[in-house]
Amino acid sequence: MSKVCEITGKRPRSGNNVSHANNKTKRRFNPNLQKKKFFVPEEGVWVNLKLTTSAMRTINKNGISEVLREAREKGFLKK
Repeated sequence: MSKVCEITGKRPRSGNNVSHANNKTKRRFNPNLQKKKFFVPEEGVWVNLKLTTSAMRTINKNGISEVLREAREKGFLKK
């Protein structure tokens, strides 16, 4: 299961854990992914998405239909 948001395309990033002694070890910053089910009224279907919490806020602000259209244009959503 890949850790990629289907709406924004956010992926894990890499960085360092830095100790008090300034030792650096590699780590990953994973996006805050959630599985959520949305109803698309224009198509009359339920859609299951794996998306970040910031994408959920975008859906609340702009609407699911608009967000899905933009994600298809950007190539994040294959449907």
